[in-house]
Amino acid sequence: MNDTQVTLVGHVATQIDYRETPAGPSARFRFAVTPRYFDRRKEAWADAPTSFYTVWARRTLALNLAGSVSVGEPLVVHGRLRVRENPPDGEGNRWFSADIEATAIGHDLNRGTAAFRRIVTTDTPLMVNQNAAVV
Repeated sequence: MNDTQVTLVGHVATQIDYRETPAGPSARFRFAVTPRYFDRRKEAWADAPTSFYTVWARRTLALNLAGSVSVGEPLVVHGRLRVRENPPDGEGNRWFSADIEATAIGHDLNRGTAAFRRIVTTDTPLMVNQNAAVV
């Protein structure tokens, strides 16, 4: 496939919207990316305008995202870029939006620490012994 793969570094701008769908778990959130550059005239670092993306996650990534990420946290997002043209509004103005279909999401360890916990899956449900004594 000739998909455009992108990697973005930014911050979570909205709450994670997690949903169970017939196709499996799905989650989305808005992601803010603000590039920084060195302004030679001012001899100081400056922020360029912020771009916002809607990030979509599916299946296990959606489930883990919902349990791991909060608003304001720094992330690295990797996935397929999709640019959508939306229908004209009431005044005839066209607008576009940029979506990322995420294949990987993680905390930006340049900005803090994280503790990874592997999800343990089993083929059979765990049985609880009702008669076992609790110590």
